[in-house]
Amino acid sequence: MSQAPLAERLRPKNIDEVVGQQHLLGPGKPLRVAFESGEPHSMILWGPPGVGKTTLARLMADGFNAEFIALSAVLSGVKDIRDAVEHAKIIRSNSGRRTILFVDEVHRFNKSQQDAFLPHVESGLFTFIGATTENPSFEVNNALLSRAAVYVLQSLGNDDLNTLLTRALDEILTDLTLSGEARDMLVMSADGDARKLLNNLEITAQAATTKKQAVIDVTLLKETLGDAMRRFDNKGDHFYDQISALHKSVRGSHPDAALYWFTRMLDGGVDPRYLARRIIRMAWEDIGLADPRAAQIANEAALTYERLGSPEGELALAQAVIYMAIAAKSNAGYMAYNKARAFVKQDTSREVPVHLRNAPTRLMKELGYGHEYRYAHDEPNAYAAGETYLPDGMKEPGWYQPVPRGLEIKIGDKLDFLAELDRQAEKKKK
Repeated sequence: MSQAPLAERLRPKNIDEVVGQQHLLGPGKPLRVAFESGEPHSMILWGPPGVGKTTLARLMADGFNAEFIALSAVLSGVKDIRDAVEHAKIIRSNSGRRTILFVDEVHRFNKSQQDAFLPHVESGLFTFIGATTENPSFEVNNALLSRAAVYVLQSLGNDDLNTLLTRALDEILTDLTLSGEARDMLVMSADGDARKLLNNLEITAQAATTKKQAVIDVTLLKETLGDAMRRFDNKGDHFYDQISALHKSVRGSHPDAALYWFTRMLDGGVDPRYLARRIIRMAWEDIGLADPRAAQIANEAALTYERLGSPEGELALAQAVIYMAIAAKSNAGYMAYNKARAFVKQDTSREVPVHLRNAPTRLMKELGYGHEYRYAHDEPNAYAAGETYLPDGMKEPGWYQPVPRGLEIKIGDKLDFLAELDRQAEKKKK
């Protein structure tokens, strides 16, 4: 154990030593109740790295006096699954003990591999515990998901991380101390990940020993760790949560929050081109015709980034984000488009009215194509009042409803004016 990583040496021996996750382990909470019941059940532990998923699985095996079999979906295949099943059968046959089968990164297994667990979970051969950093709703088969409870683990807070630091210094690194600023920097560098915190501490402690320093200070931390990147996964939930926060901050007209999430993502290593594409989408989805300049600014910012690259081009994207946040908002065009698509998808194929058809040939003209079509530019106000443009028999759907913000105020006024011209034209017909 003296040669094991610091994180392994500090792994809790019982649930009372677990730091964090009190929403699951506190008195009367789900996992505490599960431990106290003496009856394990299959579960999925979903949460970011370094929050205790493996630790909890091991503690369950100890608490229930069960055989613990661990598989990693990154390294294991069908043969390993078969071996685990056979091992569980031998354990039950020889001693009657329960088996807990722990599968780390279970989302990495494909459907057939996940399905291989089902009959053995149902027969009670083993209790299945899967750990994943990805949303199990998308990454775990429904059949397996329906047979397991899902528990969401949270990133550790600063108080929890400070508790871990104190425990490490009191129990193992007894000849070292941390300065106040160094402690704060270590906690910040961990970004809620206990394993990362202890690994960073261990690396720094080794450097302090080499330099014969008894105190770990900020200077040593900077020399040893450099610019530690914050946790960021450009394919996982963490990524999509942050892009969602950016989009909603823009939609909510909060420029500071939008800038925060934008710079968080840049700091985490996201491709600025991806952000540029999302900013353009925001311009059309949430601002639309209330301020058409937004789309122009978004496109120009994306082009500026292509010309300047990083970091200079990121300034253009940042200012586009600010403009999106403060611009007048309208999703009227977005909603109208979605309603039109939904209508067409379920509707029949209506014929084009004869007066709207193109008539490039004599035969088509003789058949009446384009007959009585009114050329709008020759009409008063360049508007053919009372003319119809929808298929025969189709009611006016009213999909586009401009909002009373920005340019759409004027658009709404114009539509009201044209509607009045239509009403007057109908009166004349009668």
